[in-house]
Amino acid sequence: MGVITVSELKPSISGKRSFRPSSSARHITEWPISDVSSDLTIEVGSASFALHKFPLVSRSGRIRKLLMESKDSKISRLNLSGVPGGPHAFEQAAKFCYGVNIDISLANIATLRCAAHFLEMNEEYSEKNLESRTEAYLKDSILPSIPNSITVLHHCQNLIPISEDINLVNRIINGIANNACKEQLTSGLSKLEHNFPPKPAETEINSDWWGKSLALLNLDFFQRVLSAVKTKGLKQDIISRILINYAQNALVPVKGSTISDLDMQKKQRVTVETIVSLLPTQSRKSSVPIAFLSSLLKSTIAAGGSTSCRCDLERRIGLQLDQAILEDILIPVNPHGNNHSPLYDTDSVVRIFSMFLNLDEDDVDDDEEDNRRMRNDEGEMVYDFDSPGSPKQSSIIKVSKLLDNYLAEVALDSNLSPSKFTALSELLPDHARVVQDGLYRAVDIFLKVHPNMKDSERYRLCKTIDCQKLTQEACSHAAQNERLPVQMAVQVLYFEQIRLRNAMNGVGGHNQFFFGSINGPNRAGSGAGSGCISPRDNYASVRRENRELKLEVARMRMRLTDLEKDHVTMKQDLVRSHPANRLFKSFTKKLSKLNLLFRFKDGGSKANSESKLLFQKRRRHSVS
Repeated sequence: MGVITVSELKPSISGKRSFRPSSSARHITEWPISDVSSDLTIEVGSASFALHKFPLVSRSGRIRKLLMESKDSKISRLNLSGVPGGPHAFEQAAKFCYGVNIDISLANIATLRCAAHFLEMNEEYSEKNLESRTEAYLKDSILPSIPNSITVLHHCQNLIPISEDINLVNRIINGIANNACKEQLTSGLSKLEHNFPPKPAETEINSDWWGKSLALLNLDFFQRVLSAVKTKGLKQDIISRILINYAQNALVPVKGSTISDLDMQKKQRVTVETIVSLLPTQSRKSSVPIAFLSSLLKSTIAAGGSTSCRCDLERRIGLQLDQAILEDILIPVNPHGNNHSPLYDTDSVVRIFSMFLNLDEDDVDDDEEDNRRMRNDEGEMVYDFDSPGSPKQSSIIKVSKLLDNYLAEVALDSNLSPSKFTALSELLPDHARVVQDGLYRAVDIFLKVHPNMKDSERYRLCKTIDCQKLTQEACSHAAQNERLPVQMAVQVLYFEQIRLRNAMNGVGGHNQFFFGSINGPNRAGSGAGSGCISPRDNYASVRRENRELKLEVARMRMRLTDLEKDHVTMKQDLVRSHPANRLFKSFTKKLSKLNLLFRFKDGGSKANSESKLLFQKRRRHSVS
C-alpha cells in the first residue's frame, strides 16, 4: 500500500465550496483549515462533503483503500452511504481526522464507535485513533453504569448489524447483568452488616430503579437483557417488576375482546408470548401479581396467542387463585365474528378452577406445610390437610366466594348456555361452600335471564343447590320463588318444617338444626348466628317469641296446603316423567305426617318455651 504525500494532494475540483458544518457542531475555528482547495468529495446519503485526501487517508483505512484500489488515479468523488449514523456521524469522524476536538458523549458514543469501525479508524493507521478513543470512553463511563449502558444499548438498535459485528451489544448486555447482580449482592451484604431490613423505598432505589429504563428497548434486546440477568441470578421479584413495567409500555390496552389491526395483533401476540416466556418459575409463592397474569391472559386471547401460552398463564393463575378478585377472572371471549357468542370465556375459568382444585399436597407452600406439622409437645394444634382449619380449606372457602360472585356476573349473559353455567356451578366440592346463598342468588339470576330453559336443564341446575345450606332468608325466598322447580320448593319447605319443629322442641342450637350435624359447630359465624337469648330474660320476652313462632307456623301451614293441592294435580305427570315413583309415594306419606307437627296446644307451647332456648325474630328478605 503506497503512502499518499502532501504533494499528491493537488486541487482537482475547482470552484467547490469548502465544507461547513452545522452551527451547532462548530468549534472555535472553522474547518477544514487549508489554503488548498478540496480535492475529494465524500457523499454520505443525501449530503456531500468537500474535503482533502491527506487528513482522511492518514486516519481512515477504508478511505485509503478505496483511493488505492481505484483505477482512476485522480479520483475526486467517493460514496460512503453505508456509514453508521449517516451524515452526522461522518461529520464527527471527518473532524477527528482534521484534528478537531470532538465531544464524545452518552448520545453519540455508540454511533462514533460503529463509524470508527466502518471507516477503519484504528491504531494500525494512527495512534490514539477514533476507535481507541471510543473504547476508552466505553470502559470508563458506559459499562460500569447500568443506566448509561441501557441508554447506549437503546442507540445500538439503530446501528444493526455493525453494533452486533463489533460485539458492542453483547458486551453491554453482559455488563448490565453483571452490574445488576453486583448491586443485589452489595445490597444483601449491607443488610447483614446493619442487621436490619431496608425500608421499602430504599429497596426500590437500590434494587430495580434501573428497570424502568429497560422499557426503551425493543423486544429482542429486552429479551436478551432479561435472559442474561436471570442467568446471573437476579431476584425474581425484581424480574417481575421489570416485566410488569415493560408490559405496561409495550402492550396496547385491550378495549374489548379483539384487536382489529392485523399488524398490531401480530405484534401484540409476539410481545405477550415473549413476556410470558420470561416470567419467573411457577409456584404458589410466585412474585408475579395475579392481576398482571390476568391481564396477560386477556391480551393473549385478544391477540390470538398460542395454546401453550394460554395454558401456562391459566396454570399460573390457578396456583394463586385464592388471591384473585372478580375482575381477575372476568376474561372476555374472542368471538371470531360470532355475535351470539358469550361475553366471557367460561372454559378458561373452568380450567383455572380445576387447576386450583387439583393441586397436589406438594404444591402447598412450605410455610403452610410447617404450620400443619406443628409439634404436640409445644402445645400447638395439628390438623389434617382438608380439615376446616387447614390452609387449603381456608383457600377453598375464599375461592368458593369468588366463584359465586363470578356466577352472579356471568348469569346476566343471555348467550351463556345452561350447560356451561351448570358446569361452573358444579366445579367445587360439597365442603367448599359453608353457606350457599351466593350460589342460590346466581342460579336465581340465571333463571330470570333465561326464562325459556327446558325443565330438565332447570332441574339439573337447581340440583347443585344444597337446601340445608341456605340461610333463613334464602329459604323464605326460595319457598315463594316461582322460577324454581316444584321439587326444590317442596324440598325447601321440608327442611324448613324440620327447622321449625326443632325450634319448637328446643333441639340444639340454631346452627345444628339449620345446617345439620355434618357441618359442625365451626360454621356458626358463616351467615346464620345462634340467635338464642338467655333464659333469664323476662316473661314478656318469652311470650312475644311464642306468638311470633305461632304466626310463622300458621304461614307455613297455608303454604304447605297450597303445595299439596299443586302436588295432587301434577302427580300423574311427574310419575310419568320420573320413573322413581316410589320417591313420590313416600313423599306423600311424609307430607301427611308433617301436618301432625302443627297439632299442639298453646298452653303446652308456652310451658315448653319458658324452659328452652328462644330464637330471634326471623325476617324475610329477597336475595334475588
